[in-house]
Amino acid sequence: MKTLAFALAAVSAAAMPTLSAAQETNPLSFNVSVTSDYRFRGISQSRFRPAVQGGVDYALPNGFYVGAWASTIRWIKDAGEINDINTRRSPVELDLYGGYKGQITSDFGYDVGVLQYLYPRNALTRIPNTYSPNTFELYGALSFGPATLKYSHALTRLFGTADSKHSGYLDLTANFDVGGGVTLTPHVGHQRVRNNSDFSYTDYSLTVAKEFYGFTFSLAAVGTDTKKIAGAHAYASPAGNDLGRFGAVVAVKKTF
Repeated sequence: MKTLAFALAAVSAAAMPTLSAAQETNPLSFNVSVTSDYRFRGISQSRFRPAVQGGVDYALPNGFYVGAWASTIRWIKDAGEINDINTRRSPVELDLYGGYKGQITSDFGYDVGVLQYLYPRNALTRIPNTYSPNTFELYGALSFGPATLKYSHALTRLFGTADSKHSGYLDLTANFDVGGGVTLTPHVGHQRVRNNSDFSYTDYSLTVAKEFYGFTFSLAAVGTDTKKIAGAHAYASPAGNDLGRFGAVVAVKKTF
């Protein structure tokens, strides 16, 4: 059951939204997006299907910020019915976060904060030997020029996984302006799942984005090196497909 709980739960949760430059002049901003596949740390949250997402951010001039972000998901309802308990009641993930951003020099900055992942109406806690998927993380990041190194640390079980408290995710992301309004964003990260090493893995991606008429269009190549356990993928869909397989993700986003 622990393996099942993690295979279902650890594929969840949204990537921490990044505050945009527009928020430095307008403290309140909103964003909506549609993506062909909701990926978090390389793992598909929507079983390779489209997802609708949106958020709101409030950033103060002194560096403090708070925000909320939500996305449609499939991983909980994909569990189906376990022990006569229907898990199909939680189609949305909600993230609440807050923190502080500052500059040490003009090129060297930092960002620290907290992030709460919530799964409203989920029924997983009613199933024997499973735990709440709600997860609380602390994070800290250092940025230098176009590069950002970030570490996220779970102070609770990682998305309901037994014995996984104090798991961590370390990632390095850069953002390059290559001209013509096109940005190139390479990324690599490693998810360590404490006491569940078979589920630890490295993810990577390369994203190209461009703004047209106020909308940001992006194309990303995403993959992981997730393992197999007893011949089955560690992160598997109900049909047994690898949710961390290499693939392309197309998205469009509007911020206002």
